[in-house]
Amino acid sequence: MTEQLNQFKQPVGKAVPWKAAELPGSQPLTGQLCRIERLDMDRHAVDLYQSYPSVPDARHWTYLPYGPFDTLNSYQDFLRTIVKSSDPLHYAVIDLVTGKAVGTFALMRIDVKNGVVEVGHVVYSPRMQRTSLSTETMFLLLKYVFEDLGYRRFEWKCDSLNAPSRTAAQRYGFTFEGIFRQAAVTRGRNRDTAWYSIIDSEYQGLRNAYSQWLSPLNFNDEGHQINKLSDFIARERLLMGD
Repeated sequence: MTEQLNQFKQPVGKAVPWKAAELPGSQPLTGQLCRIERLDMDRHAVDLYQSYPSVPDARHWTYLPYGPFDTLNSYQDFLRTIVKSSDPLHYAVIDLVTGKAVGTFALMRIDVKNGVVEVGHVVYSPRMQRTSLSTETMFLLLKYVFEDLGYRRFEWKCDSLNAPSRTAAQRYGFTFEGIFRQAAVTRGRNRDTAWYSIIDSEYQGLRNAYSQWLSPLNFNDEGHQINKLSDFIARERLLMGD
């Protein structure tokens, strides 16, 4: 890449014909397997609360600053608080087969001026983890962030010790950018934060990869994947010369 210089012969970044991205709206995002909609305590609390205890322990709350919730009332109180927030902006994921909410996430650190937004507060129940549902959720999110809202950068951050979250980020096509040491204190413990991102120039290749993975042709009669998402992503990156 040719280095761009200013009038003082200093290297500078390339010019960006930039206005601003848009704020996330309230419209639902619907795929073949799931629907993403703004979190609503009355509509979603019971479904979500019932979906989380389907594992024998509370390990999926370890790296979050809240939870687990011992009663439905305590969970409803929590939801009443977070649904009032505009940043983070919380969403529920609805399984279209059952019509029930099975997980939540938030769009946060929303910077429309610079076109940067982060996905965080990811709490997927066991009914959603490691399923096509979670992959389609990310596919819908990527399309929404880059195509509909016009962002330049999509971030994923997590506790550096949270191995499942780091594995998920890499599987979804996020690029690891490094560790911010002593970035936070969570539950009285130190947190080093791992940073990942996807930028707009990478989106088209990822869209192609997700579309191929989600295709019915990629699943056998038992519903098992034939090719991994990472294989499709690697192929697209080769085609794009990355």
